[in-house]
Amino acid sequence: MMKCPGQDTRKLKAEIHPCPKCGYGVEIFSDEAKVKCYKCGELVYREKTPTCIEWCSAARECLGEERWQQLKNDI
Repeated sequence: MMKCPGQDTRKLKAEIHPCPKCGYGVEIFSDEAKVKCYKCGELVYREKTPTCIEWCSAARECLGEERWQQLKNDI
């Protein structure tokens, strides 16, 4: 079975997002769309859910040139 090279956990990036309820800084990794606040339990979402073409260096190879170009133009 072939695995997407973009799912390699060694390439994950972390960002800190403030909880909308309590303001606590919550760490969200690049493969996550939401996490619970560690302090109050509120769900913290990214501003925008990234697609693989935005963060994965192998997306062009996985999707093929034509589909990659279509999706890149939609961003």
